[in-house]
Amino acid sequence: MTTLALILVLIAALLHATWNLFAKQAGGGLPFVWLVGGIICLLYLPVVAWWTGSHGSFLSASAVAWIFGSGVLKSGYSLVLQRSYRSGEFSVVYPVARGTGPLLATTAAIIFLGERPSLIALGGAAMIITGVFHIAGGSRLLRADRAHMHAGLRHGIACGMLIAGYTLWDRHGVAALAIAPILYDAGTSLTQFALLTPFALRRRGEVLAHWRDHRLQVLGMAILSPLAYLLVLSAMRFTPVSAIAPAREISILFGAWIGAKVLREGEPSRRLAAAGAMVVGIIAIALG
Repeated sequence: MTTLALILVLIAALLHATWNLFAKQAGGGLPFVWLVGGIICLLYLPVVAWWTGSHGSFLSASAVAWIFGSGVLKSGYSLVLQRSYRSGEFSVVYPVARGTGPLLATTAAIIFLGERPSLIALGGAAMIITGVFHIAGGSRLLRADRAHMHAGLRHGIACGMLIAGYTLWDRHGVAALAIAPILYDAGTSLTQFALLTPFALRRRGEVLAHWRDHRLQVLGMAILSPLAYLLVLSAMRFTPVSAIAPAREISILFGAWIGAKVLREGEPSRRLAAAGAMVVGIIAIALG
């Protein structure tokens, strides 16, 4: 992984953990996701207009179809993520989701895309996954008195599976199909917004309530979420998924700190120590 790619991914990781905090604070479902999507689409309008005017880039039918597929995957991810935060602690759901994703994405990239990460990079990925396990409670998750955390764990794993899916999908879109990251992310945002609009219109009261009570979280997530992923998409254009997917998980360190210091969740020392061990894994991936 190049220095530029690592810098892009680290900045994206910090932004990602921050907007997830906003999602946790809002505690919303579809109405919150729809509001965020609407703001993102509005913010993208001048950006896309400038881009197409400057570069003369237009999307082919195959590119539009691929973007639509990404939008479907991310719509499912966004809704499952909101459900996860309503059922579990931030410092459990976030690490599990972010840790499961790179494990599956890296494995699939090796099997289906023919990527061959070095042994150092694979060792780093293994350290990240081990750290995630301990952040989530380690072997104590199997005890009966930890049953209250199982729902959050299940949803976190479901999020991780969707993360793996759209990571590989998007890698093909920006690398193999050479779709400009700005047009790609704007298109997926528009797809998500369009897919959720019929359901949001049936829940106008909840939409208005979320805007009234959580507009700061809506605006914060609408700005940071696309910005973070644009950085990742840009890095994907010249870096293998098997390097980017695990390296993004430095956000787990930020997430563990947020859970401990901002949300005052339990077992902060153990979770922060496990997150710190994962940083070593990130360095190994960068060296690999």
